[in-house]
Amino acid sequence: MKLNYWFLLISSCLTLVATSVGAQTPETQPTPETAPTQETPQTPETATPNSSARDLDLSPEIIENSPVLRRWMRKVPNVLESIRNDPSFRTRLRLGYSQYTSDDRTPGIKIGVEDIFLGKTGLTLSGEYNTSFDGDYTLYGGDLRYYILPLGGYINIAPVIGYRHIDTDRYNTSGLNVGAKLLFVFSRTGAGDISLTQSWVSPGTSEEVGLTTISVGYALTQNIRLSTDIQKQNARQRKDNRVAIVLEWML
Repeated sequence: MKLNYWFLLISSCLTLVATSVGAQTPETQPTPETAPTQETPQTPETATPNSSARDLDLSPEIIENSPVLRRWMRKVPNVLESIRNDPSFRTRLRLGYSQYTSDDRTPGIKIGVEDIFLGKTGLTLSGEYNTSFDGDYTLYGGDLRYYILPLGGYINIAPVIGYRHIDTDRYNTSGLNVGAKLLFVFSRTGAGDISLTQSWVSPGTSEEVGLTTISVGYALTQNIRLSTDIQKQNARQRKDNRVAIVLEWML
């Protein structure tokens, strides 16, 4: 009986001690939140000047001395469009010596102008004056030509309409001149070309004269060309041939 009494007493004491220890255990303190890290202010990037000289990695002196680079800096051109539409031939003033081979090689003179552009189109104006020194032969007139294909091409075709006056010791005629011109450019900007022109003066009448002209020109300098003209005239009364060596000034 006494044993049970002591057992209960010891058990009660142990229970009280355990309860007291649990009550004194400190609560886990919440870990304080880490202070937000302040972002380091970003240093603004150094602005690169929008300079074409820097983009091209060229010195300003080179750009200043180059008209082409300055033009490209202002606006990048459409190179393909320029090649297609910038004329591959130029306006020319002409002065030459001619010889009429069908009439005892009578000498003469030839003056004229070729392909004055009328605006930014394929329409051009041309004119010529030919005369022999003895006065037996005279030809003059003017034409409008309209080049159908792009002016920058190596081949072009142009209808021709204008006026011609022809006066020889055997016949004379004047009136409408109509035909066509075929142009082959083998070096652009007037440096070299070949042309074939076929036209008829007063077509459909008894005074009709056919004019077939072949012209070959080649540049000697940037603005001067040497050209050779061979022309055949077919009239009912007579057939005449003319050869001319012409000096041309390109505008």
